[in-house]
Parts: sequence; C-alpha cells; structure tokens
Amino acid sequence: MKQLCVVLGFVSLGLGLVGIALPLLPTTPFLLLSAWLFLKGSPRLHAWLLSRPRLGGYIKEFQESRAIPLRAKIIAVVMMALSMAACVVFVADAVWLKVLLLLATVLIAWHILSYKTLK
Repeated sequence: MKQLCVVLGFVSLGLGLVGIALPLLPTTPFLLLSAWLFLKGSPRLHAWLLSRPRLGGYIKEFQESRAIPLRAKIIAVVMMALSMAACVVFVADAVWLKVLLLLATVLIAWHILSYKTLK
C-alpha cells in the first residue's frame, strides 16, 4: 500500500507541475494530494516535497492553517471558470456534458471558496 501511495504521489506531483503551465490543470490540489500520499507512503518524500523552495511553502501553509490566500483563491476560481467556459463553448457538444462541466465548476469553486482566507 505504501508503494502505491508513493507512485500515486509522483503521478499527482507530475500533474501538478504540468498544471503550472496549463491552466486546465489545477496545480494546488495535485500538490496537496501529493503531500498527503507521500505522507502515507514515505515520510522522507513528504519532507522532500515540503523542502522544495517554490512548492513547499504553499503546502506547509495550507497544512498548518487550512486556509488559502485570497490571491490564490481568485486566480484558481477565475482560471477554472475561463477554462471550463472554453470547454463548454468550444469542446462539449452534448447539452448534458455542458451542464455537467458547469456544475463541476460551481461545486469546485464553492469548495475552494469555503476554505478560510489566509491573510
């Protein structure tokens, strides 16, 4: 089970890193998932991830305060909304798929906004 957590942690980390460049992939949730999976599978990898200069700070901050900075909330919700709007307009043909994408966007935005705001 620990090995599975490590493998999934690296997959999630890879998706998070790709998400830095691609607005369709959210970076922060994948990084948080990676941290959780590494914690379960390998405390050494968890410590390594937290020690990364560009990534570790965000993860530590969230784990300690369970809060998200206002700027990060705004960027996440706006980028997700723009990405999903583009998918609804240009990619999704079926009405049910458009509705599903819009519903997912609203639910994920609500989830992000439900966290405390870090000051």
